[in-house]
Amino acid sequence: MHPAPSALRRAAAVATTALLATALGCAPQPEEKAADTPSGSTASTCAKGKLATKTSGKLTIATDEPAYEPWFKDDEPANGEGFESAVAYAVAKQLGYDKSAVVWQSVPFNKAFAPGEKTFDFDINQVSISDERKKAVDFSSGYYDVRQAVIALKGTKAAKAKSIADLKGLKLGAQVGTTSLGYIDDVVKPTQEAAAYAKNDQAKSALKNGQVDAVVVDLPTAFYITAAEVTDATIVGQFENRGGTPEQFGLVLDKGSALTSCVTGAVDTLRKDGTLAELEQRWLSDAVDAPVLK
Repeated sequence: MHPAPSALRRAAAVATTALLATALGCAPQPEEKAADTPSGSTASTCAKGKLATKTSGKLTIATDEPAYEPWFKDDEPANGEGFESAVAYAVAKQLGYDKSAVVWQSVPFNKAFAPGEKTFDFDINQVSISDERKKAVDFSSGYYDVRQAVIALKGTKAAKAKSIADLKGLKLGAQVGTTSLGYIDDVVKPTQEAAAYAKNDQAKSALKNGQVDAVVVDLPTAFYITAAEVTDATIVGQFENRGGTPEQFGLVLDKGSALTSCVTGAVDTLRKDGTLAELEQRWLSDAVDAPVLK
């Protein structure tokens, strides 16, 4: 026996409504809209001091150990001294967390931007923003524009290098996973394989012991190393930014973190109100121009 036409119409209407609801519920949101949403429109999720942090009421910030100068002072991230420690607390203040609400955590450099859920709210450790790293983690907007530099012992062949071509035959070293190592491999393209070290301390020791001819680090670190740690070393020169785009350090967050827009908004505010420039002048003022290697 066939159902009446009115029953068929009612059944079809119910089915259509259910299909529409399912389709709308599963419809993906346009990525552009999500990415372009200004931080001000997320006021409810960025309520000061009430963010969805790892520990309620606390802001967990990570960095590597040891914490090097000039980014940190006396290997103590919590003291607020050094450029990155000062930036971290300035960001925390923008987010509504005072110094007593900040918890520091030690996380190795490479692990900070490796795939997987993080134990911190954000990491600050001279991590350069890159498309490759963005596949595994989120970044805030950049808090520092940086260039890479070459250090060699005074009086050596490496110290006399005036161009990238002069570096090609040298044994070069850098910390593993860094853009410093990337500049060796992709810009210098030396005839000898670069030496990769787990820590900058190991790279510095290799330089002092003659195991490498030169090491590559970011420019502010280069000035500190040559002024205070390896005083018989000199800055050979700095590299130009690849493609004309400034290399920037960014704060690292979980991929898809609800805090990303909030942290980016905080960094943007600190850049606009001059705080980042003031902190850079205070803690990185020695990082003046060095010869450009071309």
